[in-house]
Amino acid sequence: MAELHNRIETPLKRVRGLGSARSGTEHFWRQRLTAIAQIPLTIAFVVLVLKTLGGGYDALAATLANPLWAVLMLLFVVTGVMHMRIGMQVIIEDYAHEEGPKFAWLILNNFFAILVGLACVVAILKLSFGA
Repeated sequence: MAELHNRIETPLKRVRGLGSARSGTEHFWRQRLTAIAQIPLTIAFVVLVLKTLGGGYDALAATLANPLWAVLMLLFVVTGVMHMRIGMQVIIEDYAHEEGPKFAWLILNNFFAILVGLACVVAILKLSFGA
């Protein structure tokens, strides 16, 4: 017991960076970072939609053939899917109280994010390479 009183660290120092799930503020910062990244990427997405509005498939394919537009749209999709996955994970962790269903929902959340992300990435790459 005397050993506890001789420690230099405060209780806060010993637990800093460790939340209830031992991940600290990592999710918080990733959520904020993806949200900030989405601001200019969403503007680029709106510009792309307005630029190709009424032009059909050929106009979109021609625009995405430009590597700049393709990379911007890939970043838009990847950051959007990351943001979605993190947000849904927080909701599931907050509102699912039983461990079994919570674990199942978290797995489904990850699979859904991967599926949506891959489908969007494949579609963008297919349009940009003209396949």
